Amino acid sequence: MKTLEPGDDGYDDARRVWNAMIDRRPRYIVACSSAVEVAEAIRFARANDLEIGVRCGGHSIVGHAVPDGGLMIDLRPMGSVEVDASARRARVQGGALLGALDRAAQAHGLATTAGNVSHTGIGGLALGGGMGWLARQHGLTCDNVVSFEVVTADSEILRVDRDHHPDLFWALRGGGGNFGVVTEFELVLHPEPGDVLSVEYLYPVASGAAAMRRWRDESTRADRRATYNATISDGTLSLGFVWVGDLVDGEAAASALATSLAEVDAGFERVIVPMTYLELQTREDDVEAHEWRRYWKGHYFSELTDDVIDAVLARDGADLPNASLQAYGGAIADVAQGETAFSRRDTAFEFVCASKWIDSADDEARVAGARRYAARMEPFASGAYVNALSDEGSAGVRRAYAPTHLARLAAVKERYDPTNAFHLNQNIVPSV
Repeated sequence: MKTLEPGDDGYDDARRVWNAMIDRRPRYIVACSSAVEVAEAIRFARANDLEIGVRCGGHSIVGHAVPDGGLMIDLRPMGSVEVDASARRARVQGGALLGALDRAAQAHGLATTAGNVSHTGIGGLALGGGMGWLARQHGLTCDNVVSFEVVTADSEILRVDRDHHPDLFWALRGGGGNFGVVTEFELVLHPEPGDVLSVEYLYPVASGAAAMRRWRDESTRADRRATYNATISDGTLSLGFVWVGDLVDGEAAASALATSLAEVDAGFERVIVPMTYLELQTREDDVEAHEWRRYWKGHYFSELTDDVIDAVLARDGADLPNASLQAYGGAIADVAQGETAFSRRDTAFEFVCASKWIDSADDEARVAGARRYAARMEPFASGAYVNALSDEGSAGVRRAYAPTHLARLAAVKERYDPTNAFHLNQNIVPSV
């Protein structure tokens, strides 16, 4: 176990996370190599009344991993992935990044749902739910977890699955980092040869409403191998889908969408790119690089109505963030509503507006632009993805979970962390 303090070599690099707006100084940064070392770090932090932050990929938009004056548990030394191809299982340490999982699984023609950016940590993704390009086929990341190794607030190391601590097993599948430090995930893997087709039809944002409505209509009939997605960037609206599966079938689906879109507006540019699954999983890595200042807001929509589409397309200033919509449904909705802590199974689309910039002088304008843009969509929203929450606090947590789920989560929190030692997260307060 390596410990860094302010002034030590490597300290500033160790406290730096994905969002460059985060500039906090922990009293200690403890790089842990085992669950035993994590338990020791928790014990020390609690004995010395230090806030505890947990770092894996460091992608939390509000920098929960970095406690100012507290103790940061750095899980990055625990980054290994072991694949049992015959059993179609992966054992993934709590500090592993998605790219390590993707590479290890694809070496055997296997994969599981694992986000869209390879330098994201498996821990934060899976504990919050875990959306990715395979989710409509195989469920969210949390739906594919069969066991956890967890270090609790009392420094107890638990093996958690359906038969052992089932209440905690339920809560960890979508309830975030509220209940302990997960040092290992056991995940189901699925046969995936790695064939991908990225399909985009590009329109000017100002004239894209009719096409976006037709794209929306087509999404309701989409094959589960297709994840419909739309983005807005630099005045361009991209409408299409990502197909993971047989390329002949994917090309047929792309042609069908093009024909349908052309019936309402044929003035699109076509961008269709075959690639491997590993290329898909890394194509956003540079766009989502670490040196940028960032702010985002997110919503869930149970229906993408015409009013929602109009609100998404209404762009009123240069300070507005980019926007994206990604389809849910399929295997995500197959899971019963009460099966996991993730509770927004009826989601049709996830919306995220994300801004990035370099100069700190632009902070106020960029944050205000994202808030203003997202506020237009709020009347139509049916909730939010906990991993897309930013600085909403308890109001955001209430949006992320149905009331029955939130009450159950609070009871599990009361059992495993009654003093709320793990509160640097989208926090669920213990029930009293």
